[in-house]
Amino acid sequence: MNRPASARPALATFSAPRDDDALALVGLTVAYRVRGRDRDVLTDISLRIRRGEAYGLVGESGCGKSTVALAALRYLPRNGRVKAGRIAIAGDDVLALDADGLRMLRANAVSMVYQDPASALNPTLTIARQLSEAFEAAGADASTARARSHAMLERVRIADPGRVLASYPHQLSGGMQQRVVIAMALASNPALLILDEPTTGLDATVEAEVLDLIARLRAELGMAVLLISHDLAVIGRMCERVGVLYAGRLVEEGATRDVFERARHPYTVGLLRCLPTHGRNKHAGALDTIPGELPAPGASTPGCIYAPRCRLADARCREVAPPPHRMTSPHGEQMSRCHYHERAIELPFANLSESGDGLHGSGDQDRETEPRVVLRALDVSRTFGHGAKAVRALDAVSIELRAGETLGLVGESGSGKTTLARLLLGLNAPDAGGTVELDGQRLHAHVARRRGGERAALRVVFQHPDASLNRALPVKRLIARALVRRHDNAIDHDASDESRIAGLLEAVRVPARYLSARARQLSGGLKQRVAIAQAFAGEPRIVICDEPTSALDVSVQAAILNLLARLQRERGVSYLFISHDLDVVRYLADRIVVLYAGRIVETGPAGAVFDGPWHPYTETLLAARSPGPSSTSGTQRTPHGCPFSARCPRKLGALCDEVAPPFADAGDGHRILCHIPIDELRALQRAAADAQPAN
Repeated sequence: MNRPASARPALATFSAPRDDDALALVGLTVAYRVRGRDRDVLTDISLRIRRGEAYGLVGESGCGKSTVALAALRYLPRNGRVKAGRIAIAGDDVLALDADGLRMLRANAVSMVYQDPASALNPTLTIARQLSEAFEAAGADASTARARSHAMLERVRIADPGRVLASYPHQLSGGMQQRVVIAMALASNPALLILDEPTTGLDATVEAEVLDLIARLRAELGMAVLLISHDLAVIGRMCERVGVLYAGRLVEEGATRDVFERARHPYTVGLLRCLPTHGRNKHAGALDTIPGELPAPGASTPGCIYAPRCRLADARCREVAPPPHRMTSPHGEQMSRCHYHERAIELPFANLSESGDGLHGSGDQDRETEPRVVLRALDVSRTFGHGAKAVRALDAVSIELRAGETLGLVGESGSGKTTLARLLLGLNAPDAGGTVELDGQRLHAHVARRRGGERAALRVVFQHPDASLNRALPVKRLIARALVRRHDNAIDHDASDESRIAGLLEAVRVPARYLSARARQLSGGLKQRVAIAQAFAGEPRIVICDEPTSALDVSVQAAILNLLARLQRERGVSYLFISHDLDVVRYLADRIVVLYAGRIVETGPAGAVFDGPWHPYTETLLAARSPGPSSTSGTQRTPHGCPFSARCPRKLGALCDEVAPPFADAGDGHRILCHIPIDELRALQRAAADAQPAN
């Protein structure tokens, strides 16, 4: 990450905006009116973003990150209001603008990209119509807007702008939709671009491409960026400075390198420790977690707002609110609202004993020396469409899942991961010739034709929790419906269900105050936690986890990963774990399967797959986690040769296009589908690593 040599250290606290501020918040306090009383959701927030600077805002769900963005744009809901403070964007006093002035500001000076691109696009209008409207709002006439729309899609690296302009949103992938939304946001050449979780749900290579695109456009246009994200790795890669929000208060701020290398607030230290670090897995011990939960909105406390969850807190912390301590750090000024900021980095680790997490299993199931295969897919394929429009989403895929193990399934969007999961669950039927077996017995292709015990054995946690939650039902009833026991073919609700519900929700970090809330009233992260609790309520033997932590912040993600690991140890539960977060997969998985264009290109023990040698596609996925542009784009396959040959950076020539490669054995069950010999792959990848510049 390059920083201007002339960049000045930014002040952590200040009293007025400056001329070079793209955004300045001074003493901002925001309240929502709920049940007749104001509840403060932001308290005395002061931060500034210089023109051309990238600033990251991090914190758990509910800390107020998105409210900061909405307040800056004066997009607060009807029950929200700014109680105190100043907001300036590119020199304009936002709170003093009338309706016309505010409209002009939004049209010309600031743009926002939301977390879910599909929600920002009108499904009934073509991309051409929607993108043209963005240029017309900035003052262009219709013909000019059409021309600029085509040029802007080229600028955001869309290879076929004409096709995309003629498309409707549902005809584009998630990554393509996000590029279109970014193009719309840049139509006004804004001084400030606000990005609210722009890469959530994107796979590793698409995320790398989107982030590289944002960094390149920022450099070209000289715009400032406010990046809101729960992904600390994204913040570390993209931002010069970072602010940490907790319960509506800015508790730490400084240069990103200073904050990440030596955090000065226990909350920041806790967030960083929740990450599954490179090379660590579940066998090395549980992830550190942040105990307790966020205070309810509007909660007041005489001392430090974080004291109830802090392992450094003492009587002083509980009685006296800490002021903003400022100190000089290697890359600028750092601020921390902690009485003991000098020793925050020495925060004791959480008590990671496995007691008291709401799981009441016996843990005495049979353990085998050689775990048996509980779920098997044999040569399953899946074709969508017919004739010339037929698309082979899966091509002769075979996998085995053993008792008590986690099989990680990785690959880009469109590689066939979710299609395979749906075949295993019986939600889609495989093409003729493929079979799915449970405990060696063939399962019917359709879930409705499977026996009750077979359906109960397999449960699923979807990427999007709305797929499994009835939005009209309260949380308590959603969990209770899954908590059933069968006696003489009847469904009986045990008297202990109340405590079981409470235990499950505590285990997945859903506060008790949400028991009566309906699913539609919950945030995305809360809905995902409820969906996970619902999946485990019936005590399944196999759980298919399809991106179960992609919507969760790092503290809740750590708690969920610890929960999954403990369930597996105690009950022998098996997981098929699908995720685009390779560090999460490495932490939880025992074995890995890498899919590309519906084919398995690599499989083996997790350590062997992650440590190499790699299939060139696996190498691409792993490289996408590192700073720098992705070298590939699009998903293409040749009809006869290697499925990855069109994109392979190590392509041998016509051989890769014309001849299907064999599986080569790299030892210990590690197999790679590639024409390049294993020893040569290892040497090539070692040479590439040696050529990388030191960080």
